Amino acid sequence: MVIMSPKDENELRHMIKTALDYSGGPIAVRYPRSDGVGAKIDQDVFSIPIGSWESLQDGHDAVLLAVGSMVYPSLEAGSLLRRDGFHVGVVNARFVKPLDDAFLTRIANQHKFVVTLEENVLAGGFGSAVVEFLIDHDFQDVRVKRIGLPDCFVEHGAQTLLRGHHGLSPDKIADTVRSFLEHNGAPKATKLYE
Repeated sequence: MVIMSPKDENELRHMIKTALDYSGGPIAVRYPRSDGVGAKIDQDVFSIPIGSWESLQDGHDAVLLAVGSMVYPSLEAGSLLRRDGFHVGVVNARFVKPLDDAFLTRIANQHKFVVTLEENVLAGGFGSAVVEFLIDHDFQDVRVKRIGLPDCFVEHGAQTLLRGHHGLSPDKIADTVRSFLEHNGAPKATKLYE
């Protein structure tokens, strides 16, 4: 089974095309109930290679693997962290299943710190799949922090309010990542701004 989660309405169009073109079994597209982010819409619609992730921002201190609706908040968190001197990469992990094994292997070889972000329950989710991959492939030196929802009822409300309440807003993501890096011995950052 293939599971995709688009970062925005433009990528959703390409994922629908991907699903229509795919004949290898069941395929699912997960998308939030909210409006789109206002992404520029491509003129042409194309299929995305199954299992392929997309690097959106380079960074050497850590990498954020963001799924679907967590991509843009992760980019914003990356900007906040950069102001504090932490240079984090951001990856659009648009395929939850299958994982992009080659991309993940490259990340594990280049980064000591990996943070997964998903607007889903953490138990048995994307972050768990990443941890399993790292363990199964003997990447013992990679530290992982999973950010997502707890395994409990999430009340209804505005997405921005709920994301803030559950630590999924850009500022809370940045705080969590900063704490994770500092707690695990990442080199001390040099602030760009006071």
